[in-house]
Amino acid sequence: MAWIKENIKGILLSFVIALTAVFLGMLVPIVGGAVFGILLGILFGNTIGRPDGTAHGIQFTSKKVLQWAIIALGGGLSLKQVLATGMTSLYVMIFTLSAAFITAYLFGRLLKVPLKLTSLIGMGTAICGGSAIAAISPIIEAEDQDIAYAISTVFMFNVIAIIVFPALGHLMGLSQHGFGLWAGTAINDTSSVVAAAYSYGNDAGAYATIVKLTRTTMIIPISLIFAAVVFFNREKDAEKKHVHYSFVKIFPWFILWFLAASLLNTTGIIGPDAAKFCTEAGKFMIVLALSAIGLHSDFKKMMKTGLKPMLLGLIVWFAVALTGIMVQKLTGQL
Repeated sequence: MAWIKENIKGILLSFVIALTAVFLGMLVPIVGGAVFGILLGILFGNTIGRPDGTAHGIQFTSKKVLQWAIIALGGGLSLKQVLATGMTSLYVMIFTLSAAFITAYLFGRLLKVPLKLTSLIGMGTAICGGSAIAAISPIIEAEDQDIAYAISTVFMFNVIAIIVFPALGHLMGLSQHGFGLWAGTAINDTSSVVAAAYSYGNDAGAYATIVKLTRTTMIIPISLIFAAVVFFNREKDAEKKHVHYSFVKIFPWFILWFLAASLLNTTGIIGPDAAKFCTEAGKFMIVLALSAIGLHSDFKKMMKTGLKPMLLGLIVWFAVALTGIMVQKLTGQL
């Protein structure tokens, strides 16, 4: 009862904002509920302000619900589809992921963008937008305003991709398969991949969707790499202070639950209807968590960060898109 009393107000406030965001996302699909959740949360938190007694619930929703959302999304993912498509898109995926992180790190340092924000933008561009950012944010202990800024940056280029990619595909004379592979590996958010690819053709849309599902599974190894890097850096600091950090405490256990949920889907224990429910529940929980992150974000601090992260997002996105086309060309897939 004490926990409920302490958290219920913040959870309910986040829930109301999330419902509004989902409704607006249905009206304007190109924006989507997740972005509306962040925007409404920031608007409410920085104008009206967070009501008394909501801080704990907002904090709980922004951290724990975000992790539960990743697990729920795993329940909607069949690894059979991933394995069927994975080998044909593997080369492109490895190179685009590498291009995203190398470019983010190098230009992040050049532009003097904070490392945590650089990591979030790199992860969001490399894998799958909001879901990927949500996966590593608790691992690197990212600030809420950095999460909000990163998702806003990735979203902006998603919208541009929906408009620009099909036109570029026709200009380059890409086949349905070629465009589907390009869109599935170079556009961030799943809904944006679907919108861009199906506007190019049904075959491109179907293939891009499966490629994107394969790309989503990269959340698992990349999150574990981030956890290992965080632990290694803390251990180096700990040696100077003569203390010891436990890897068990840093380890992103929710990623293993994501994998477990995916295996349940793959083996058929989670049936088609339940899988669809898991996917929809996961999407709503992401909107709910992002609404709480928006409520907890300091808009003034975000503005002090400036436009450099946006420029970084553009550079990384361009590097991923260019790499995807080049690898397809070199491997004879175009």
